Formats: sequence, structure tokens, C-alpha cells
Amino acid sequence: MTSFTLKIIALIAMFCDHFGDAFVGHFSFWNLIGRIAFPIFAFQLSEGFIHTKNLKRYFMRLFTFAVISQLPFQLFLQKFLPTSSSSLNIFFTLLLGLFAMIVYRYFINTQNKELEICLFGVPLKKIMGMFCVLLIAYIASLLRTDYGFWGVIVIFAFYLFKENPLAMIISYVCLCTMRYGILILKYGFYIEYIYLAISTILPIVLIQLYKGQQGYKIKYLLYLFYPIHLLLLYWFM
Repeated sequence: MTSFTLKIIALIAMFCDHFGDAFVGHFSFWNLIGRIAFPIFAFQLSEGFIHTKNLKRYFMRLFTFAVISQLPFQLFLQKFLPTSSSSLNIFFTLLLGLFAMIVYRYFINTQNKELEICLFGVPLKKIMGMFCVLLIAYIASLLRTDYGFWGVIVIFAFYLFKENPLAMIISYVCLCTMRYGILILKYGFYIEYIYLAISTILPIVLIQLYKGQQGYKIKYLLYLFYPIHLLLLYWFM
């Protein structure tokens, strides 16, 4: 499976999710399909971070579209999801996820000898890197970005275990279990949480089918589709 195929699947799933919010109401079969989208976007971001030739331009592109998409996102929420806990669109989550990977790699690659000291067998630079990742994820939660803390950690987990498919699968399934387990503990058991958990876990199968091939390039289509489809749903639904 190519990167192009994964992105098209994610775009279709995202549209289904938002179409369900606009046409059916919160939580429907469309929303279950929609759970496929974010994990694929998170994985593609980790791949983009690893392979980009210009990290600064990549970062600025995400920031630009985060700003561009905020008004369509707010209009969509106000019309269809007024009780949503999110305040900032998914591009801000991706932006913070990218920042988390940048900071972690900085610490891992640092030549500072003081950070080579091990605590309980773990290099201090790795501990510092992980601490910063958690801090950035917490900031995402405070800013109420879409998928928040969990979203940033998922992005980072895909990056951290990029060379170990089994660890990637296990970590992702655990993160999904924790996400919906916390919701069950907080709000009580609802069968919808089980359906959502299964739907959120399923994309890991598609991700494991990815063979590192890019396929057709749709870089700007991916970025433009998000704000445009939100505006179209807002205007016509």
C-alpha cells in the first residue's frame, strides 16, 4: 500500500466523519468510519518528518494551514457540534506532534556529555526528550486541540517505533484502549465506546500494509481538502 492510497482512505474517512456530524448527528456509522482518518494522518506525519528535505518549510506549511482552517473549523463546530470540547483544529495537533518529534530528536542527537549520564539504565537525554514530549502533549490538551494529548502521543509513538512494527502495533492498541477506557471510567460504560475503540484500532492494519512507497503526490490536496470540505458542509447542510 502506498502513501497516496493511505491518504485517500484517510480523506474519505474524514469526510464521512464530518458528513455524519452534519447530516445524522453526533455518533453514527459515519463517525465509526471517521475514526480511521486521524491514525493514518498521524502515521503519515511521522513519515513526513523522517523523510522531509526541508523541516522548516514542513513546519511552516502545517502552521499556515492550521491558521487557515481555524475559521472553517469553528463555523462547523458551532453549527453541528456546539458541545464539542475541541477549540483548535486538527492541524494544530499535527503541528504540536511535529514539534514533539523535533524536540525529542534534538535531545537524542545532542552531543552534550552531561546528558549522557544514565538514570536507572536510561540515558538522561532520552528522559529529557520524553519529558518534553509529554509536556507538549499536555499543552495540546490545555489548548484543546482536536484529539489533544492523545493525538500528540499517537504521532510520537508512530515515530518512536518506526523500526519495530510489533512495538508500534502494541503501543497503538494500548493507547486506544487507554483512551476509551478513561472515557468509560469517566462517563460510564456505553457500547458506543467499544465500537469507537474497535474502529480507531482498525487503521493499524492499513498502516502495516504500507510499504514505504509514495505513489501519486497529493500534498496540497491533503491540506486544502480539510478547510474546504468543512466550509462546504457548513454552507450546504
